Amino acid sequence: MADQGKSLEERIEFPSIPKEAAKKIARLEEEFTRTEVDQLRKSVPVFRPIFEKRNEIITSPEVADDFWIRVFSNAPAEIDEYILPTDAGVLGSCLKNLRVERFEVDEQGNGEPRSVRFIFDFKTGEDNPFFENASLVKEFYWRKQIAKNSKGKRRTWEGLVSEPVRINWKKDMDLTKGLLDAACDLAEAEKKNKGKDRKTLPEFEKLVKRVEEIENERVKAEEKEDDEEDEEIGLGAQSPAGVSLFAFFGYRGRDVTAEQSKEAAKEDDERWAKIVKGEKVDDEDQEDDDEDEDYELDELDLDDIEIFPDGEELAIAIAEDLWPGALKYYVQSYELADDLDEMEDMDEDMDDDDDEEESSRPHKKARV
Repeated sequence: MADQGKSLEERIEFPSIPKEAAKKIARLEEEFTRTEVDQLRKSVPVFRPIFEKRNEIITSPEVADDFWIRVFSNAPAEIDEYILPTDAGVLGSCLKNLRVERFEVDEQGNGEPRSVRFIFDFKTGEDNPFFENASLVKEFYWRKQIAKNSKGKRRTWEGLVSEPVRINWKKDMDLTKGLLDAACDLAEAEKKNKGKDRKTLPEFEKLVKRVEEIENERVKAEEKEDDEEDEEIGLGAQSPAGVSLFAFFGYRGRDVTAEQSKEAAKEDDERWAKIVKGEKVDDEDQEDDDEDEDYELDELDLDDIEIFPDGEELAIAIAEDLWPGALKYYVQSYELADDLDEMEDMDEDMDDDDDEEESSRPHKKARV
């Protein structure tokens, strides 16, 4: 028997999507994605004047003081979980305004709409005991990368890349515990030593060491948390990122340049044009081979020095949820306060009813 030497797992045939159906599904999914991106691109110049009107409202004196802290305090879980108590203290006392711009789209609706710029405006001087920066600007660029393995099978990666942004912390106020400074030092050293392997730079070793130290602190904090109830034990014990929200400014992503991305996008567009015309394209009929992993995509290149691994997810959540829905979250903060007041009133009424019931109940005579 041919299968006699195979294990049970190897002999079991798991059902799979028929080849032709899988091909049609993949094409339709790409069509959906391209249509959604095109709609987003066209909507950017339409929404700009509306967001400007909103900005006039939220920066007015009667709203500005607590607008963004109310928004962040009612943020969805995928954002709220990254905000530590110390981060909330900075946002609540020092954040003046937040703006999100899809800066690569022009007024005619041309350009990459998934690239986003975050502009955080803060109080300065004595009003900000944490850092000197009046504004923190973090830009994320949408990039594409295509690689082929030895069999000619394509693999495409798309996502956000960025550069570290330095925060000028005041003495003993660095919430990232030196991580952000180390990330910025390495990025600057790479620019000064172009063409040199980053792993040979002393700044690389310093950052890797600091990342490991922070990770060890986090693990110890989690072990301690089982026995102690202090919510602020350890660094980032409450955050999936393991660090302060402000480490978000150190996110990098993959090393994909604008030129590389442009070439990949051109190749992908040409391939899609052939598919739309019904023409055959290279590698479309090739089977996926998970064991063949000799792609040239450098997926792990920055893993050891990424100080905020969830940077892309958080950026998308802010840009697609918190930013457009800011007014909704602001209004909800007042509705929540009203609900809490009503609950307190109900508790008081229930206590009063209990007291009245107790006083109206006939007292039993004491036995003698």
